[in-house]
Amino acid sequence: MSRSERYLVLLRHGETEWTISRRHTGRTDIELTEAGREEARAAGRRLAGMEFERVVTSPLDRAVETCSLAGFGEAAATDQALMEWDYGEYEGLTTVEIQETKPDWSLFEDGCPGGETAAEVGARVDPLVTAAREGEGNWLFVAHGHVLRVVGARWVGLAPEDGVKLNLGTAAVCLLGFEHERPVITLWNETGRLRTV
Repeated sequence: MSRSERYLVLLRHGETEWTISRRHTGRTDIELTEAGREEARAAGRRLAGMEFERVVTSPLDRAVETCSLAGFGEAAATDQALMEWDYGEYEGLTTVEIQETKPDWSLFEDGCPGGETAAEVGARVDPLVTAAREGEGNWLFVAHGHVLRVVGARWVGLAPEDGVKLNLGTAAVCLLGFEHERPVITLWNETGRLRTV
């Protein structure tokens, strides 16, 4: 398989109670809702027929369960690099709540007190992104919204902070590949439904 035929698929975990309420869910291990479980199964149907040399998931339960329900659990290895952003003091808060005391706060620009900055998340994922880019066969990462946005940015050589420009819904599928040997984003935030608002 030539490099131009290889790809990395990203899969965000399914819905949780905290994604519904828009609370920052970093290291808190929130389980999937029933709707989130169905989203994970639907993502698996969208990925049916794809074969992966390596499947890597965050060790948090919501990612591991999504991977399993999508049909790739038996092949998966966990990796701390795919843990969600450490939100520190902002864990469990919404952006609206944070902006009540820090009006101009932006996760990707400001990071979190007691947690991580975008640069730190980028440094954490870079070795795994490089391994996927230079490895054999196709790879699958199953993880979380913010960390996968950084992965997408780093795949194409953008700064970790540029992940702010890559929105990612629950159970969304992304396809990262190559064009003329250069890393590209081939498909982003595919959820199987057209969102109009």
